[in-house]
Amino acid sequence: MDARLLEILVCPLCKGPLDHRKLSDQTGSELVCKPCRLAYPIKDDIPIMLEDEARQLPAEEE
Repeated sequence: MDARLLEILVCPLCKGPLDHRKLSDQTGSELVCKPCRLAYPIKDDIPIMLEDEARQLPAEEE
């Protein structure tokens, strides 16, 4: 994923910063918003920034 794009993307809900995270069990990655506890998937190098597509992070994964 383009580093410049990562610098300007923010959480669509809280407008906070996102952390890029590689998934250990897959070849994909996701963008994580820690305050909202949501992980937005990245599919084919395109971040899917929709709340309905985001994965809710369990407390132990924060």
